[in-house]
Amino acid sequence: MADTATASPAQSIPPKRHFWTEKRRSQLTAYTFISPFFILFAIFGLYPIIFTIYLSFFKWDAIGPMKYVGIKNYDLIISDPTFWISFSNTIIMALMGTVPQLILALFVAVMLNSALNKFKNTFRILYFMPNITSIVAVTLVFSTMFGNNGMINWLLNNLGLDSVPFNSGWWGVKIAISTMVLWRWMGYNAIIFLSGLQSIPTDIYEAARIDGATRGQQLLYITLPLLRPFILFVTLTSTIGALQLFTEPYVFLGQGGTGSTRQEGVTMVTYLYSEAFRNGFFGTAAATAVLLFVATILFSVLNMLLSSRMGGDTGGKRA
Repeated sequence: MADTATASPAQSIPPKRHFWTEKRRSQLTAYTFISPFFILFAIFGLYPIIFTIYLSFFKWDAIGPMKYVGIKNYDLIISDPTFWISFSNTIIMALMGTVPQLILALFVAVMLNSALNKFKNTFRILYFMPNITSIVAVTLVFSTMFGNNGMINWLLNNLGLDSVPFNSGWWGVKIAISTMVLWRWMGYNAIIFLSGLQSIPTDIYEAARIDGATRGQQLLYITLPLLRPFILFVTLTSTIGALQLFTEPYVFLGQGGTGSTRQEGVTMVTYLYSEAFRNGFFGTAAATAVLLFVATILFSVLNMLLSSRMGGDTGGKRA
């Protein structure tokens, strides 16, 4: 009885478990393979965002020590008329470049998806070419076309119309820059729309044709509703890209598009660039970047709300 009593506690001790189990080794392997993305994102994405927010509360010229100024940088920006001009220019050019771009891209995608087009594969490559062309080269070509003696004004004069100051007029600059943006991104968005069109089953169109639906009715009641998630995605990405407009006005106007006589084309990003690298005010530039970041988030949330109300995201309703 004594031997049994003394042996029972030892027998009740559970066996020692190893830390590196098969499950933990599998998890470590998985995290190791996906870690490069998170490391690069932390270095080149998360850290710059955090440092920009931190820098927006300091006065710094990138050479001397930082001086804490609180929200003074934000007060300086909000009280600067040039900032509000850049904000309004960004919104106007975003609307002028994005709305026609999406309409034309959808039209091009429908044409490329049509079975009547014999050379649709060739046209798909040609329409996507502007997106892989250098932005600077494109802007230089358009700068020549929209010059005072450029091809556009030459065509207007031959039609009996007056020349338009595309490189100095308030609306002329916006029309020229919006045209560059439209030409560059229309093909890219058309490819996105084309992928959405090809995901629609052809049986739906065949049934509609049997019921006597015209092409216009098919586009209105079949294509557009089923293409709604792609439309909202393209609208979101185009809006974010329009808010970050920089290269076109910078090259087209020269000197970053800022200055007393060049405010007709200044955007929020060119204003940010001028504050940092021309004036040496990195604190106000960081504050501008934070405000631009907030504006981008607000527009993204607006698109998400629009998506949910239009029925583009129906996952929660189905659940």
